[in-house]
Amino acid sequence: MLPQKLLAEAIGTFALIFAGVLAIANDAGLLGVAFAHGLAIAVMAMALGTVSGGQFNPAVSIGLSLTKNQDWATTAAFIPAQLVGATLGAFAALATVGEAKMKAVGYGVANPGMGISTGGAFLMEVILTAFLVLVVVKVAIHQRSILGGLIVGLTIVVDILAGGPISGAAMNPARSFGPALVSGDWANHWIYWLAPIIGAGLGAFIAEFTEGLRPKTVPPLKN
Repeated sequence: MLPQKLLAEAIGTFALIFAGVLAIANDAGLLGVAFAHGLAIAVMAMALGTVSGGQFNPAVSIGLSLTKNQDWATTAAFIPAQLVGATLGAFAALATVGEAKMKAVGYGVANPGMGISTGGAFLMEVILTAFLVLVVVKVAIHQRSILGGLIVGLTIVVDILAGGPISGAAMNPARSFGPALVSGDWANHWIYWLAPIIGAGLGAFIAEFTEGLRPKTVPPLKN
């Protein structure tokens, strides 16, 4: 495994957690938080995608391996790099704004919203991650769009606007891991590993199934 790929995954995940947690700490509002996360992924994916694929998410990496779009050895190497990046991003956010401000927003840890059951948050994370990985596989792998990073980032914006108040809309075990490690809040952490992995597998398999239905060539127009 080339160290450049691991560094790219660590940097991209660092940027996601750093920007996302600071948006929460600075009271950017739901729209601001959604765009902070989405744009962080968009710019990092477009900057570093040619190095590592710009995954920045253990669930995405696992989803790609489940559908044979990436070998398991690569995924096994990427996940620790992503977790290191997430941890450093969370600590950098803490160092920037201080403990008082971070503590006031729960260190940006994803948790079920007020009045939302564990099951409701779990289901939301499954669905949101399925949407995300469906788009990743379709746009970045099948279509190889030059705008893939932007489209994936906008998917994250949509997901957070829809699910942020319900589950935190993490869609990413690394997004949960870094802030949880800094804060020591592991209460619902299992949700944000298991649900995104299930959702990632679901989204990736749907993407592959529907790809089999897509015409390989465009039929000629009839006069």
